[in-house]
Amino acid sequence: MLVEVTDREAIATHCRKRPGVHAYLLGDLDDFFWPYTRWYAWSPGGAIEQLALVYGEPEPPVLLALGDPPLEDVGRLLAELAPTLPDRVYAHLTTVGLRALLDDFEAETAPAEHLKLALVDTDGLRSFANAGVELLAPSHLGELERLYDAAYPGTWFQPRMLETGRYLGIRDDGRLVCVAGVHVHSPRYGVAVLGNVATHPEARGRGLATKACGELCRLLLEDGIDTIALNVRSDNETAIGAYRRLGFEPVAEFVEVMLRRRHR
Repeated sequence: MLVEVTDREAIATHCRKRPGVHAYLLGDLDDFFWPYTRWYAWSPGGAIEQLALVYGEPEPPVLLALGDPPLEDVGRLLAELAPTLPDRVYAHLTTVGLRALLDDFEAETAPAEHLKLALVDTDGLRSFANAGVELLAPSHLGELERLYDAAYPGTWFQPRMLETGRYLGIRDDGRLVCVAGVHVHSPRYGVAVLGNVATHPEARGRGLATKACGELCRLLLEDGIDTIALNVRSDNETAIGAYRRLGFEPVAEFVEVMLRRRHR
């Protein structure tokens, strides 16, 4: 049975069974993100067995449904949810979930294979103490946007993300050349997802992003965050290697794909 869910604690209880996999979902329960969310559960016996989240702040909205074993049930959830989804969504799905939507949607882009990584070993982070990073604030928005234009055009960044206070930058001769931030950050739910990590093309190859991410993880742990995760393309071996050196390991495989409703 497909139901819409509004009970945050029930959602959190389900997501905490696999917090690294469901880090985005846990983070989006926070008051900072909650108003932009709608939650749907597969709940044949009354308890949540699968979850899907439609996050409505960006355009198009984002659909998150990585699912839990047995994954066939997340396919059932999405097949029933499909008629009520927006006509265009950017989806994070398992292959089972994607197949369940293809009767109603077609892919605008080739599905890009991704890994979700979670921080499992914090010992290596001690080396990033006093790493020469700067805490960025909303007043830095202009120079941050210029860095993204040069280094990471098209990244999913909303200016209000700077209000989390968890964006760190590195400068070279006064110019901002590297940044590491968060897509979600919730001390209440003990979770953060790293995102919008970028290095100016002229400053690459110096380990700046690894340094910024390492110090950011240290700061998040000091916040009381116990689940730190991120998404990375499966073919980005350089980034995966850097994150492994920081103590991250894969916890899930999924695809990201832009979907558009089929009009018959």
